[in-house]
Amino acid sequence: MILTVFFLYLNTVSGCELIGRFNMPSLFKQGDIMIGGIFPVFNKEISSTSTFKSKPAGVKCMGFDLRPFRWTQVMIFAIDEINNDSALLPNISLGYRILDSCASPTNTLRAALTLTSRSEKTSPCPPAISALIAESGSTQSLAVAGALGPFQVPIVSYFSTCACLSDKTKYPTFFRTIPSDYFQAKALATLVKRFGWQWIGAIQSDNEYGRNGIQAFTEEVKKHGVCIAFIGTILRTYTIDKILDVVEMIKQSSVKVILAFVPEGDFYPLMKEVVKQNITGIQWIASEAWITAARPSTPEMYRAFGGALGFVVKKMAIPKLKPFLTHISPYADLNAAFVKDFWEIMMGCRPVSTEEHSGTEAAHEVCTGTETLMNSQDVFFNVTQLRVSYNVYKAVYAIAHALHQLKYCHYNPPFSNCVKITKSAYYSYELNGLLSLQVTAHLRRVNFMNQFGDDVFFDINGDPPASYDIINWQLRDEQVQHVTVGQFASAANSTYKLSIKKEDIVWRTGKMVPISVCSEVCPVGTRKAQIKGKPTCCFDCIPCADGTIANATDAADCTACPREYWSNERKDECFPKTIEFLAYNEPMGIALTLVSLLGASLSLATMIVFIRYRETPVIKASNSELSCFLLFSLFLCFLCPLTFIGRPTVWTCMLRHTAFGVTFALCISCVLGKTIVVVTAFKATFPGKNLAEKFGPVQQRIIVCSCTLIQVVVCVLWLKLKPPFPDMVLRHSNKKIVLECNTGSEAAFYAVLGYIGILAVICLVLAFLARKVPDNFNEAKFITFSMLIFCAVWVTFIPAYVSSPGKFTVAVEIFAILSSAFGLLISIFAPKCYIILIQPEKNTKKHIIALKCSTESVNEWSHCQGDGTGVSSASGTCAWLNVTAPM
Repeated sequence: MILTVFFLYLNTVSGCELIGRFNMPSLFKQGDIMIGGIFPVFNKEISSTSTFKSKPAGVKCMGFDLRPFRWTQVMIFAIDEINNDSALLPNISLGYRILDSCASPTNTLRAALTLTSRSEKTSPCPPAISALIAESGSTQSLAVAGALGPFQVPIVSYFSTCACLSDKTKYPTFFRTIPSDYFQAKALATLVKRFGWQWIGAIQSDNEYGRNGIQAFTEEVKKHGVCIAFIGTILRTYTIDKILDVVEMIKQSSVKVILAFVPEGDFYPLMKEVVKQNITGIQWIASEAWITAARPSTPEMYRAFGGALGFVVKKMAIPKLKPFLTHISPYADLNAAFVKDFWEIMMGCRPVSTEEHSGTEAAHEVCTGTETLMNSQDVFFNVTQLRVSYNVYKAVYAIAHALHQLKYCHYNPPFSNCVKITKSAYYSYELNGLLSLQVTAHLRRVNFMNQFGDDVFFDINGDPPASYDIINWQLRDEQVQHVTVGQFASAANSTYKLSIKKEDIVWRTGKMVPISVCSEVCPVGTRKAQIKGKPTCCFDCIPCADGTIANATDAADCTACPREYWSNERKDECFPKTIEFLAYNEPMGIALTLVSLLGASLSLATMIVFIRYRETPVIKASNSELSCFLLFSLFLCFLCPLTFIGRPTVWTCMLRHTAFGVTFALCISCVLGKTIVVVTAFKATFPGKNLAEKFGPVQQRIIVCSCTLIQVVVCVLWLKLKPPFPDMVLRHSNKKIVLECNTGSEAAFYAVLGYIGILAVICLVLAFLARKVPDNFNEAKFITFSMLIFCAVWVTFIPAYVSSPGKFTVAVEIFAILSSAFGLLISIFAPKCYIILIQPEKNTKKHIIALKCSTESVNEWSHCQGDGTGVSSASGTCAWLNVTAPM
């Protein structure tokens, strides 16, 4: 159907004749320049079926709407004002032809083609209009703009807001005096963000207006983290089943805020069903298409939709308009379109005429002709809060100013954007074909201030600046009032400002701002965890892991605490970790310090005893020089743990491991020297070849110094290449920082321990070989026992050292040092001190030798050193006494 009509229009353009005409009633006035108008005076087209056997019947509409009828009168009023203005378009009169669209895209296209075709009685055939004011619905405007755009007919809409109409590549001649939905979507999204609504539903009309509006709104609110729970689609022609499906969607959802981006005609059937099913507690947000409509603004609808918020274009009062409206009368022209229907609604009677309009119900009585509108109090005559009507008013004046610019611009054809407008020239087909094109060009440049102080202009997309009032539905005196509670306007720097008086708003829930979230706000110490298969606004609140915090509500993620901090119990704050090290003032540190000092004291005491009784046989038999070296090294070993206690520093870390390694190497070297002497003395088996004599004091000193020097070299290389350093260890406990000495080089550390272990093993093996010496002289057995203790301590130390946490690692190392030192001190020196101090009577050469030389021994050895009272049966005793300290 649309394509057929379009081809008819092409015939009109090329041949100036429209084959077949639409019988469409119109409001008409002839002028030098004609302006067309299309308004949805009736809101529903009565469908009819064509049989294709006869000429289709004319279009019939129903549902007369006072609001669009007033728009038609505002257009007429504005044209009359311009015609009476001597400054604007002097000597040029504007005429008009206004048709009804019945809120139908198809009928809107019929009206557009009718307006752009030539008049039946006019010849030659100029374009009927130079500009068109149309339409209220975006779907209807898309049809008109798409059809007339290629022919450069300028179209100015007063109520079509679809952002798609801003595409100048598709609709180059489309302008509008109402802001685009692009701005309304930003305004709605800003409103949603202001009140913290994150879980909302949406209702859209099944046309370009609804779909494009919701799409733009969805894109905007997603930037603020808002989720759309559902999108219901409705249309005035939908069956009741489809309406009920949307109602059920609303009932099943948990949303408390719903945006209805629909025209009033599409939304009204759903509103009735919502009221019927008593669905309350929903905060409705409205687009400008229905928030101020008269039909739904009733106390009955208020039960479900009270407190609704919506954006509307700026209101304006046109004082001179009311007298014009009150002078509307069907008796001026009984055949004038729409006026009889208007009179019937206002007066309740039908004026006498030659024909009846099929779109209305028959009146109950016939008018007398004396009725008047002068004293009517109907809202139709309230001209103090005009919104869409004011847009119509601005559209007429915008076209007039474009024509004015065109009339007075510099005329220099053919390259000028000017057309010389005269009354005679207007009826030239070629010139008026150019007129529409030039009106479009000059509309883009229109920029003037009207009598109400408003700047009227169009941006590059043909849109005006955005400016909205925020309307709130409130019930006053049993009437629904549209109360202004705020404003939204665009600024010159592409920013937007929303100002709103929250205290003036009446919410659906009372005075409290409604809350609409899919999930409750996560408290501090928790984070949001997305629920699989649900929108991002639906989430669970998961406690933050240890070591992380969320110190704000609704945190998307937990923040890790710094390295030296840990999270508290509530996971909302980081606190410094406890610093841990083996301190002198704690019980363990005190105990280890006392034991260390005790060991050092015992070593000194034993050294004093050995020095005091150095001339006694026991001391001489024990090799007093090596014994004193050994006691001195043990003294140092007992002092080593003191470097392990206290807060680690660079110097203590370098000292503790190297001092420990060197002192224990010296200690084991002394034991090794004693062991070698014992073994060589008691294992000499051939007379005259006493190997023990080769290990005198000089050789013993060389053994001790050389073995210790190797450890010193290792420690020096360690300190030079990769020395130990103080370090903070966090792996042992989440809530503690363990201060300890990092060895720097693990290889050097284990090399030091390994070297001490090698010396200890050699001592153990040699002492074991000499274990069968005479019982009264048990030095080898004592050394063997001490080395067994030493090796056992350090073998168990390694796994304990690795597995002990924190400061207990240091305690284990100190324990190993003290245990091994005490093992050496007690095993080697306790028996001798016992004889010296407790049983001095045994501290004699006789007791030391104690055995008689047997015949075999005498035969075996030629002589033996002794005091003449007896000789030892073991030659090693004599050799030992000769090597160590001759008596």
